[in-house]
Order: sequence, then C-alpha cells, then structure tokens
Amino acid sequence: MDRKHEQSPRELHGGGASRRRGSALEDAILDAAWDVLVEHGYHGFTYEAVAARAGTSRPVLYRRWQQRDELLLATLTRFWQPIAVPDTGSLRDDAIGFLHNANADRAGTITLMSVQLVDYFRDTGTSFSELRDTLVPPGQASPFEMIVARAVERGELPDVPRSSRMVNLPFDLLRHDMLTTMRAVPAESIGEIVDDVWLPLLGSTAPAQSQATPLRSSRPL
Repeated sequence: MDRKHEQSPRELHGGGASRRRGSALEDAILDAAWDVLVEHGYHGFTYEAVAARAGTSRPVLYRRWQQRDELLLATLTRFWQPIAVPDTGSLRDDAIGFLHNANADRAGTITLMSVQLVDYFRDTGTSFSELRDTLVPPGQASPFEMIVARAVERGELPDVPRSSRMVNLPFDLLRHDMLTTMRAVPAESIGEIVDDVWLPLLGSTAPAQSQATPLRSSRPL
C-alpha cells in the first residue's frame, strides 16, 4: 500500500491529470482514487473527491465507471498486486516463503479493507472474502493449491482428495491474525501456522526447521 501512496499522481506525472489521455489519465485517476479511499474510507469515496484529487472532472470518471462501485473495484484491482509463490523444491519452505511474501505485501491492504470498507460491506451485504474473490481472475488456482500440487508431484504428499479449506488454511489463518491485530504477523506465528497446524493436518512428515528466509519468485500468482 505504501509504495503506491508515497507520491500523489500529480507528483508522479507532473501537472494536472486533465492534460493526460488514455491509460496515463486512467492511472492517475486510480492513483487519486486510492488516496481518497485511504484517507476518507468508502463513505468519502465520491466522484467529486476523486475528480478533485486527480485534477479532472466528474464526467471524465463517469465515462469510464458509471457506478461508484465500478470505480472502487477498478481502484482495488490496480493495487491488489500478485504475491510471489516460491518454488523451492520443499513443501514447507514454499508454504513459509509464500506466507512471508503475503505478510509483506498484503498486511497494509487487508488492514485498509477491513477498516475503510466497512460501509461498503454493509451497503452491499458482501464480505471481505467475496471481494477478494472478485479481485482474483476466475479459474486461477490459489497459491496453496499450487504449492500442494507441486508437493504431490515431488512425492512429498500422497495424491489424495483434500478440501479447499484444508489446502488454503495457512493463508486463512494469516489473514485472521492480520485482521485481529491490525498489523503484520510475526515470523514465529508463520512458523507455527505451517509446522504446528498445516503440515500435521496434511499428514506431512516434513521435519520442522528454522524459519525459512522470506522468498520471492519470478513466478507471480
């Protein structure tokens, strides 16, 4: 979150957004929309506020996003960046590495969503999980589905049916800790999620080791 919020669109591009066209103008509007959302929440996320921040007019926004929620989803999609999924050759190291990456990349965004989008969830009758599913391309495997599939291919896990809840439990627990503490999750807790909860649940015999160094891969989710 902070990487995108360090500079305003006008600082990044120079001059008013109204002098730009096409994707440059759209990017500037979405940058401005993100700033408005961070500062004022969903209640203050209005066409007027976004247009003023971007240095453009409301009709420019309406031509691209006819409904406010369309603008909101476009803004969140722009800042919901893929998380790198490590491929270390080890089930445990892949899991811990991914959770470290998610911890670094998602803590701020998830905290923002849980606080600034309360009115959105109430007005639409939706949940954070439903919003997250909207931001992920349809049919795309989850990170832990990828990690488990690799482990099965390597022979680390038996090829047996597993529920989605079981496979994706580590990220669910990480997100739960983020939402309850409103901060990044300690490395010790990440190790406990994998070693004390998830691996035994999967029936893995992988030995517990020291905390894996946070890993990043060139293969994003």
